[in-house]
Amino acid sequence: MDSEFRNIALVGRQTDARVAEPMRVLANYLTKAGIKVTAAEALTLDLPVTRVAEEQLCDDANLVIAIGGDGTMLYASRLARIRGTPILGVNRGRLGFLADITPDEMITSVEQVLAGKYIKDSRLLLKARLSTAAGVEVVEYGLNDVVVQRRGSGGMVDFSTSVAGQYVNTHSGDGLICATPTGSTAYALSCGGPIIEPQLDAVALVPICPHTLTDRPIVIPASREIEIVLLKRDDSRAEITVDGGHIGTLGPGDTLTVAAASQRVTLLHLPGHDFYGILRSKLFWGRDSRKRGIETP
Repeated sequence: MDSEFRNIALVGRQTDARVAEPMRVLANYLTKAGIKVTAAEALTLDLPVTRVAEEQLCDDANLVIAIGGDGTMLYASRLARIRGTPILGVNRGRLGFLADITPDEMITSVEQVLAGKYIKDSRLLLKARLSTAAGVEVVEYGLNDVVVQRRGSGGMVDFSTSVAGQYVNTHSGDGLICATPTGSTAYALSCGGPIIEPQLDAVALVPICPHTLTDRPIVIPASREIEIVLLKRDDSRAEITVDGGHIGTLGPGDTLTVAAASQRVTLLHLPGHDFYGILRSKLFWGRDSRKRGIETP
């Protein structure tokens, strides 16, 4: 098969039975098509693939196919970020805002992509930098969100936010979500944040259970740096997660900055991909919740 994608990396959670079989089918199909397929050494499934260390999966691959849910897509984005390798998602999760190809359509969809029939979807990536009072610095990248959240079961956390050096507000509550358009349909949505069209370069600042009801979400340009500082209290601590992964603890004297990364994540979709159609399907827009599947007039 003559295709621009001659080396494909497969990623997926092998412990999920819904993932294992599609991965076998796809690996066999790609191998028979003369395409080199790589997978992580930790993947123990019996597949006709070349095994490499996880951190080397995208060294030579010019396409990543992620089989699973949105969590698998986030994992794939971390692998693909440095080299800008595009990602194609096969949905085996629950919602699937990112992985939009169904297992029944997997082979025909991959055939179209290999034939060059696809559209590119460039997504904003956030860079989070935690600078502690002790001089330690931690940097992590996220496709969905950067979350500051109170630690343990204690009281609220108090923190201030600034955007591009301008003071915004002092917040009291459970924390704050800095969400990309991609992440606007994730945790931020459950906290009352807005849905942002993926092609907008914007970040939503969404308070988590704010003590003051007037502390509302706000959307800012992605070009502006966000600074979050915890107010000084002896017992104040907040956990920082990026795409659900813990990167550190924010304490008095520490600073968390969030800004647009220089890299972006590229997703591939089939022609006719419809973001609003996905919203209607996943969020049951236009349907009577008492009669799922029946559209209202």
